[in-house]
Order: sequence, then C-alpha cells, then structure tokens
Amino acid sequence: MDGAYKYLPAGLESRLRRLAIKVRLPVEGGLQGVHRSPHHGSSVEFADYREYTHGDSPALIDWAVYARTDRYVIRRYQEETNLRGYLLLDTSESMAFRLLGPGTKLDYAATLAASIMYLLASQGDAAGLTLFNEAVVKQIPPSRTLEGLRPMLLALEEIQPRGRTGLAAALHQLAEEVRSRSLVVVISDLLQDPAEILRGLQHLRHNGHELCVLHVLDAAELDPGFENLVELRELETGARLVIQADEIREAYRQEVLKYLDELRRGCADCLAQYRLLDTRTPVEEALHALWH
Repeated sequence: MDGAYKYLPAGLESRLRRLAIKVRLPVEGGLQGVHRSPHHGSSVEFADYREYTHGDSPALIDWAVYARTDRYVIRRYQEETNLRGYLLLDTSESMAFRLLGPGTKLDYAATLAASIMYLLASQGDAAGLTLFNEAVVKQIPPSRTLEGLRPMLLALEEIQPRGRTGLAAALHQLAEEVRSRSLVVVISDLLQDPAEILRGLQHLRHNGHELCVLHVLDAAELDPGFENLVELRELETGARLVIQADEIREAYRQEVLKYLDELRRGCADCLAQYRLLDTRTPVEEALHALWH
C-alpha cells in the first residue's frame, strides 16, 4: 500500500505486518490459503485414511501403512483454503461521539476496519465492506488483493455519520446474501436493542459463519465524569435532556453493566467473539488480543 490513506497510514501498516487472522470454524473457498476447509484435499494437516480405489494415483499410497497392514490406503488431509471476510461498519450519527478518546468512535472503527481488511488481503484472503446506519448504505464486494482494497479505503474516508443504528437489519440482510461460510466482523457502538442485534447474529451463526463483534465506545460512555447540572443531547435524534448528574451516575453505571452483560452472554450463546474496545486502545493492540 502507498500509506496515503487516512485510516491506514504507513506507520500503522508497518505495525500490522506481524499480525494474522485465523478463524476457528471451517471455511469454504476455491483458492489455497491458511484456513481449514470442511472438504478433504491434499494439503498439510492430516485428517484420516481412506482405501485406495481404481483411478487414484499410486503416488498417494501410504507405503508405511501398507508395510504394516498389507492394505493400500491414502492419507486424507484437511484442505487449507481461503477465507472471505465481511466487515459491517456502523456509520450512524452516534458514531461521531468523542469526549475522552483521541478521535471519534467512527475514526476508531474505520481504522479497525481498514486494518482488518489489510490483514485479510495481505494473507491472500478476501475482504468486503458494508456500511450501514438505519439500513445498508454502501456495499463493496470482497477483494483479495491490496489494490482491490483501494475503493474500500476511500469509502471509509467519505463517510458522513448520520441517522440511527439499524444493525439488526444489516445482519439479516447479510445472512440472506452470503451463502458460503465466512468471517463476519461487526464494528459498531451497538446502540440498538440487544435482543434485536442478537437475533441478527443468530441468523448468521445458523448459516455457519464465524462472528466477531467489536463494540466501540468512548470511555466517557462507560463512566461519565459529569457533575452537577448537565444538559445532554442524543446524537441520533437531537433530543435534549437536563439532568442532575450526581443523582443518576450510579444508576447509569448499573444500566451500562446490565447492557454489556446481555451483549456478552448473547454473543457467547451464538459462539461470537465479543470485544469491548475503548477508543484509547491502540488498534494493533486490540487486534493482537483478538486473534492471538
């Protein structure tokens, strides 16, 4: 890459080179890669044996087994294959929030998306990008070349956060469109009813996809330091509310903990990796913890 992209600067690109993405579930694809396939082929990881049949190449016979058993058998391997990764990035108005982080939630989320796409393409896998708010607003099909990432990286730079979060609808839409087993990475502040989000994740999991949910929040959303009388504005609706911060701080913390626990439990139930990410956490550190 030429390092000229806002969300994939040269310094970050060089730090990402020691990382890799490997999935836990078998994936399907047509090219040789680094991920296990559900189909048997002739690659590097041994699975089991099968009987030699007419038409098989004699070169495939395991002669050591023949010497012990007087049987002609052929080793079967777990085929190593390529992966398709689909990134769903939240571009709703709430992603423009920033208080304690070095940038907005959207800046951090877009950097995560760019980094994951770069890692996938660097290891010969395909990466695609879906941008959504109330509905899907842009889809760029997967590419497995670094040059093919260019329209996705440029699309990240053109995002104007607006509207409300409609993650659940985007998840269901992707589940209907993507048929082969894939990696689906959700990057969002998840400001929607957790039950609706979890139904969308279950839909994808039912179809055999591996799921990763990156929950991006500014630290102030987890523990606001407001005191005395404060006016708050809801970014996605513009609604305003004046509160006595000291009186509601503990109740707010308890509600946040309850909300996070529901998301964690629900993701665990559908075998989705879940990571809560503070926008102050370096991106490469977050990704290292996720896949290593």
